[in-house]
Amino acid sequence: MSDVLITGVGVVSPIGIGVDAVGDSLNSKRSGIRSIDELAQVGWIAPFGGQVADFDGKRYVQPRKSLKVMAREIQLAFAAGELAWTDAGLDSIEVDPERVGVVGAAGLLYCGLDELAAPLAESLNEKGEVDLRLWGSQGMRQLFPLWMLKYLPNMAACHVGIRKQAFGPTNTISLGDVSSLLAIGEAAAAIERGAADVMIAGGASTKLDLTDLVFHGGAGLSRHAGDPAEACRPFDKDRGGYVAAEGAAFFLLESRDHAERRGFAQRGGKAWGSVAAVSTRCEPSIDSRQPTGKAIVGAVQDALEKASVAPSDLAMVKAHGSARIETDAMEAAALAETIGDAPVTAPTSYLGSSGAAGGSLELALALVGWRQGVVPATLNYETPDPACPVNASAEHRPADGEAMLALNYALTGQAIAAVIERA
Repeated sequence: MSDVLITGVGVVSPIGIGVDAVGDSLNSKRSGIRSIDELAQVGWIAPFGGQVADFDGKRYVQPRKSLKVMAREIQLAFAAGELAWTDAGLDSIEVDPERVGVVGAAGLLYCGLDELAAPLAESLNEKGEVDLRLWGSQGMRQLFPLWMLKYLPNMAACHVGIRKQAFGPTNTISLGDVSSLLAIGEAAAAIERGAADVMIAGGASTKLDLTDLVFHGGAGLSRHAGDPAEACRPFDKDRGGYVAAEGAAFFLLESRDHAERRGFAQRGGKAWGSVAAVSTRCEPSIDSRQPTGKAIVGAVQDALEKASVAPSDLAMVKAHGSARIETDAMEAAALAETIGDAPVTAPTSYLGSSGAAGGSLELALALVGWRQGVVPATLNYETPDPACPVNASAEHRPADGEAMLALNYALTGQAIAAVIERA
């Protein structure tokens, strides 16, 4: 896959919108995890998270009328896709639409509770209880006629593709925390097999929706009582759980041949890297939600072997690092077995965990750091945990090496590793 270049990065994140804003936050080691008024007002157990601040879909979405059929996550995805396209220098370039595709990662899109107030009010019986028969005959009439289009997970990739007239391979992947890297891997494979010249790949999702939070009962969440910026502590001895977040990141993947034909480098373009290998593995942990690390070991070893990269060649490893007590230890043990003392960074310490979009957001931050020549510091890594034998640091370090490894896994047993090389 070394001929699949990453020529554009678009990111809409808790630490900034666009690679320049993300770079500034990274330089300042500024966390995007902050108090969230809406969660505090309802008395939620963890009234903080990685929320995208000051986002206005009107600045990015064209045509504007599309906004009425876009949930927030779809708007975030659209903006990230636009930013990636622009970053790749494609705004003034004519691209064959039959050779452009989109692979998006998405989770469940939950309807805003305010949209359900009127339908539920029309569905109450004499006792003040919701009667599903009334919901069908009266409540649903209060919904926006195109309501469902706002909340279909595949609509993020659809809107990005419609905007760019992408008639090539298009798909949506929804498999929790591994979704984004899977989307990037599928997009790279489409280019490698000759089905496309350009692919837009990434993800958008949220774990901040109150319906989702309540449904899961806050399981695994950090209950940090101090400064929210200190709540997410991957691999630290005092970690207490993951921090919910939202965001989107998309990448412009392009064949080296196409980039050369359109004069990418001659026009001042600089590739972020090339996709050298992507590998997936799975282990049976769907019932226990406690993977052993076997899938991580297999995915990492296979990706390194496919890319002909030794652990000593790695400039950094972008870890999953959710800050859950048990799974951080599991991941660290798997990394110690496979990459030894290679430098590790956990971007979740800046961003929180957003689910399906997490892998792409974390990779975007790692790539920005790589371009700056640093392994991004892992925020709040203050007390190393003997149970987490990883070479992490609370300070930025020089990024020596010609390749980086990105890793994500899901509690249900899936793991994916991608090797990115300098282009």
